[in-house]
Amino acid sequence: MTLNACILIKTTPLRTDSVLKMTENLKCVKKVFMAYGRYDLVAFVEASGYPEIRRVTGEINSVAGVRSTETLVEA
Repeated sequence: MTLNACILIKTTPLRTDSVLKMTENLKCVKKVFMAYGRYDLVAFVEASGYPEIRRVTGEINSVAGVRSTETLVEA
């Protein structure tokens, strides 16, 4: 079963570029781009299941400069 998810990322000031570079290199991340508004980055993930989505979200949260994330999994 393949799940798609969108991970919304808030970063600390001046760290958005470095967080983007780190995030785009993670396994399962298909696309990452900057956004304007409440979130600074949007990452699209394709995973084999919920455990893998949790792992990727945890990896993103551990990147220096990440303030918070919100993960939206397809229904």
